[in-house]
Order: sequence, then structure tokens, then C-alpha cells
Amino acid sequence: MAVEKNATTIEPNTSTDVKYGFVIDNRKCIGCHACTVACKSEHDVPVGVNRTFVKQVEKGTFPDSKRLFSVMRCNHCTDAPCVNICPTESLFTRDDGIVDFDNDRCIGCKSCMQACPYDALYIDPQTETAAKCNYCAHRVDV
Repeated sequence: MAVEKNATTIEPNTSTDVKYGFVIDNRKCIGCHACTVACKSEHDVPVGVNRTFVKQVEKGTFPDSKRLFSVMRCNHCTDAPCVNICPTESLFTRDDGIVDFDNDRCIGCKSCMQACPYDALYIDPQTETAAKCNYCAHRVDV
């Protein structure tokens, strides 16, 4: 987002009053995993782990049963338990509300995984450090 100062100069908006969040209507999810595939492609997520995944829940009993889907990922909590428990401060909350991580600081202790109520963190098998949805911060920062 940009703020126009005058007719010839446009400066980036550096206001910290913007807070990002996800809105996902799980009633419309058909379980196609397009979100999972897109995320894996965008972040080169290794096979066997996911930053975004689709949880399936079956309701009812046969023959009156149905399958419901729920997209699961980091919820970028306001008071994130993973951030609070991280001993190296590799997880942090940005001014815009995005919970991000610095895997160079991570020691792979898995405390964040145990603290997260959404099961949104995993250990990257290649780096042996924690990883999670970072709200595609590299796209938000453009």
C-alpha cells in the first residue's frame, strides 16, 4: 500500500496499525488440497510435512454420513504460545501481526510444536529446524 505525498512522489506506507489475519470459510472447502499444494510450491516445503493442510472429519453414521473439511494452518495468534515458549526467540510476532520465524536461530527443540494449539509447526527434515506458515510475508512486504 502506498501513500501519496505529492503529485510526483509516492512513499511506501510504513504504518504499523495494519494487522493481518486469515478468513477461511471452511463450509466452502471441498478438500481438494489446492491450498496445500500452492503453499508447498511457494515455499519449497519438503515431502512429508505441510505448512497448510486439510483436516477431514466424518460426521453421522452410515448411510447418513458426510465428510467435512477444515483448512489448518498457523492462526498467527495475538499472544502466540509458540513465540512465548521459544528459548531462542526464533519465533516472533511482527508489528503487522504476522508470526514469523528465523530458522537460523532455531535449535530444533520442538517446544513451539508442543505449545501450538493448532498443530501448525513442524520440523523441516532438511534443516532440522522448526517451520510454519509465515503468511507469505515475502509477498505482503512487497
